Amino acid sequence: MAEREWFDTDYYKVLGLSSSATAKEITRAYRKLAKELHPDTNPGSEEKFKEVSVAYDVLGDAEKRKEYDEVRRLGASGAGFGGPAGPGAGGFNFQTGDFGDLGDIFGGLFGGGRRQRPQRGADLETALHLSFRDAVMGVTTTVNLPSGDACHTCGGKGAAPGSGFATCERCQGRGVLNDDQGPFAMSSVCPVCQGRGGRIITPCASCHGTGREPSSRRVNVRVPAGVVDGQRLRLKGKGNPGTHGGPAGDLSVDVHVSGDARFDRRGRHVTTSVDVPFTQAILGTTVEVATLDEPVTLKIPAGTQPATTMRVRGRGVPAAGKHPAGDLLVTVNVTVPMQLNKEQRTLVEKLARALNEEVES
Repeated sequence: MAEREWFDTDYYKVLGLSSSATAKEITRAYRKLAKELHPDTNPGSEEKFKEVSVAYDVLGDAEKRKEYDEVRRLGASGAGFGGPAGPGAGGFNFQTGDFGDLGDIFGGLFGGGRRQRPQRGADLETALHLSFRDAVMGVTTTVNLPSGDACHTCGGKGAAPGSGFATCERCQGRGVLNDDQGPFAMSSVCPVCQGRGGRIITPCASCHGTGREPSSRRVNVRVPAGVVDGQRLRLKGKGNPGTHGGPAGDLSVDVHVSGDARFDRRGRHVTTSVDVPFTQAILGTTVEVATLDEPVTLKIPAGTQPATTMRVRGRGVPAAGKHPAGDLLVTVNVTVPMQLNKEQRTLVEKLARALNEEVES
């Protein structure tokens, strides 16, 4: 999730909560909204459902919530440059001369003598396309993510083998420039070496001096049974690795479900239809009905009416946690022949008269 989005979006407001909400209140609010806005029961609410899911994706994780609150706090105070502030306000304290949290921020950016703190890896996003069956039944699959491995030629140094680095003459290898302004001492990134402290004499031909070469890594994704199109799955710790011992970021997987010619969804139920000739609907019969697994035999009672829906227990979305298994809902389509020969028409007219129905001559 980009920090720009964190600045612009109040996830607490999305969930209808205050910033002091407890973890249980956040979970309770999300579940309530997700149920109300679920696309299966509330068509047209897909975008709102996604917005609520993204909000919970951040606030439902204690570590990400802490980072989000910090980003919003710094954003509200102009990143610490909004004017005089008291102790602990996150900006410069004109009464004490203390930079507070900004000291850590500048230290991380410019290497101002502080030990580099562990940094959490960046979150990643990817898309996963599923068949209708895999979305209903659940599946374990893989996604490919871009990864930058150390260049095999230069070992990640960025310099051609046998070449080296020249110390930056502007910053004398420190990577930063100090600007003394009375009682304040500000540091800025050296514009010549861009903070690297030097320059590569001869860039590596394989990675062009970056020290990294394009590669990919495969991540296993366990998709629970019953996911819907547009749903977002979060895989904790599967994003980019952290630095200096920090934890890895998370991976968000946006699920896209393909349609199916025979089946559809109604919540946790799977729907389909079967064609039955009108004579068999009158007399009763048994038919074979396709399911997402093996076919089942369905008994059609005598006198079944068109558009009757019959239920096959347990052949919908499999049971998961507190959710019971869904059913297969079969709509009976009674088919009527388009044309009859003379003998067939005579028999139908005879049946109509026996049922006291009017027959046009």
